[in-house]
Amino acid sequence: MKEKKIENKQNKLRKYFIKKGVKMIAPETVFFSNDTKIGKNVVIEPYVVISKGVKIGNNVTISSFSHLEGVKIDNNVNIGPYARIRPGVTIKSGSKIGNFVEVKKSTIGKNSKINHLTYIGDASIGKQVNIGAGTITCNYDGVKKNKTKIKDKVFMGSNTSLVAPVTIYQESIVGAGSVI
Repeated sequence: MKEKKIENKQNKLRKYFIKKGVKMIAPETVFFSNDTKIGKNVVIEPYVVISKGVKIGNNVTISSFSHLEGVKIDNNVNIGPYARIRPGVTIKSGSKIGNFVEVKKSTIGKNSKINHLTYIGDASIGKQVNIGAGTITCNYDGVKKNKTKIKDKVFMGSNTSLVAPVTIYQESIVGAGSVI
């Protein structure tokens, strides 16, 4: 009985968003929360879960197998596939969160790219930043969470560990494999 109620609720939400113009490739595989807000010209690929507290702007694509919760997504953003966006995240316009990227409690500035295999937690990322594959913010010291700040136009090499608290200043280039 409970499963039937959930299924009916999801079908109503899917139909509602389709009527509002959201394009879903396989709607039966997409799941929404009651409080989901979605703008215009949004594409949602198969097997996406949109949990509580998600607000999606215009011209956004969410690729397959992504899970979003407690995130504000501005216009012209691409997410996924296989992205995990956890609560407390704001993604500014023109940004890209790629495959196997997890973001928690962070702000991603305009036109920044985190393309693949990365964990960003408790961070502030500026505009036009490129985060290389395998980069992680080491935000927990065993007692408390610490902030990572990456200023505008930074190029972060692949396989980099940022041990918080740390600030990477504007237009810096961080070599691959660095521990900062």
